[in-house]
Amino acid sequence: MAGPALATHSGSGLNLLNFAEQKIKMLHLTWFAFFLTFVIWFAHAPLLIHIKQALALTDAQIKALLILNVAITIPARIVVGMLVDRYGPRIMYSLLLFISALLCIGFAFAQTYDALALFRFLLGFVGAGFVVGIRLVGEWFPHHQVGTAEGIYGGWGNFGSAAAAMTLPALALAFGGADGWRYAIGTVGVISAVYALVFYKFARNTPKGSVYFKPKKTGAMLVSSWGALWGLMLMNIPMHLALAMLAWRLSPAGVNLFSTDMMYVLWGVLLLLFIVQTQQTWHINADHLRAGVPEADKYSFKQVGILNIAYFATFGSELAVVSMLPLYFLETFEGLSAVKAGLLASGFAFMNLVSRPMGGWFSDKFGRRKSMLILIGGLAAGYFLMGLMDSHWWIPLAVLATMACSFFVQAGEGAVFAIVPLIKRSMTGQIAGMAGAYGNVGAVVYLTVLSYVSYSMFFYVIAASALVGLVAVMFLDDPKGHITEVGEDGTVHRINVG
Repeated sequence: MAGPALATHSGSGLNLLNFAEQKIKMLHLTWFAFFLTFVIWFAHAPLLIHIKQALALTDAQIKALLILNVAITIPARIVVGMLVDRYGPRIMYSLLLFISALLCIGFAFAQTYDALALFRFLLGFVGAGFVVGIRLVGEWFPHHQVGTAEGIYGGWGNFGSAAAAMTLPALALAFGGADGWRYAIGTVGVISAVYALVFYKFARNTPKGSVYFKPKKTGAMLVSSWGALWGLMLMNIPMHLALAMLAWRLSPAGVNLFSTDMMYVLWGVLLLLFIVQTQQTWHINADHLRAGVPEADKYSFKQVGILNIAYFATFGSELAVVSMLPLYFLETFEGLSAVKAGLLASGFAFMNLVSRPMGGWFSDKFGRRKSMLILIGGLAAGYFLMGLMDSHWWIPLAVLATMACSFFVQAGEGAVFAIVPLIKRSMTGQIAGMAGAYGNVGAVVYLTVLSYVSYSMFFYVIAASALVGLVAVMFLDDPKGHITEVGEDGTVHRINVG
């Protein structure tokens, strides 16, 4: 528990040990739910060698599993974002944890590669859990603490992937035998199912006496102007293109999971879904805009678009770099074992525990826009420095450069989600879902780039794209004053955001 992000006194600091305070209880309850979703999502990663042996899988089949693991997360975050705004985080997190538990157990005891691949594909759904907690934490914390609280939620929850890597191989060994890995992954599913019930019993959508605001319509994000409507429809395109790219990577041009004909079928389905989504978005918003948007319902969609771009560069690059960093260290520096390379690379994800809360705290303390500019600028410089690394570097210096870069990456993520709850309370789930989906889009794009270029060029491409994010953030508005929401009884409520 380092740094001012976790301070125990006044200002934007939080006393995380004050369990008498209901919002602190809620924060701990929620970050642990998110932590469990990440343990489930990445439970297979440290056990891949056992899974490969048990089912006699090829390298291509293993690569296909890794791609399938993230495929459904992009649409899932959008859909879950809408559902959490409509039905509330308490019921949505409980359902998500319980359904994911069943899928996790299904994956653990799959006897064929087809079953294994299907469950891995469906488990991408668990990656949408992040969106649920963003709305819940945003409901419980005031504007001067929300960045810190969201950072703790995100950073400590993200640590679930590292926790899986650290504990599951030992658990599999403890169970013993050829099926030890199955029981280890199955245990995670059982814990998630139990925690779903715990969460449902103890979580509350809002503090006592507060109103849970819902969007007026469901089915598409509501916007406040015609320009914003065009912007929303344009921002839907990259998400479909990323899914098309994943289909291509699963075709014979990539890991050969299915035929080229199947890829074309999937592309056709994605095009049809895009047309249907665009029509739905237009239909819901056109009626809304023609009727005239009341002042209390207006918000700036520009803010949403800028945060999407920022999260593309921050979380997108983190997902991509975490995926390739162990191999990068192994191939760049002579004399490293696979275990040592993995340990050195793990520093990147490990930083989440402190970096993301610090990013939220910076945002609370020093201003939203200024923090984002500094952190994304640092991210661009960090990746440029990583691009300069080669086999002649002293290994401790390379690790230090990597961890410094990861600090800016993850603190930048914390700064993005310090702003998300301050745009439009009734649509926080949808805004978080879209930004979160853009993080996954970034990962798909960056990893596709990596398949064509050298490691150094890969880091330079991320640095260059981060500069695009930096330009976008220059147009961000600092949340100030109040935002307004209208209750179901027509009462207008003013929410302080800065």
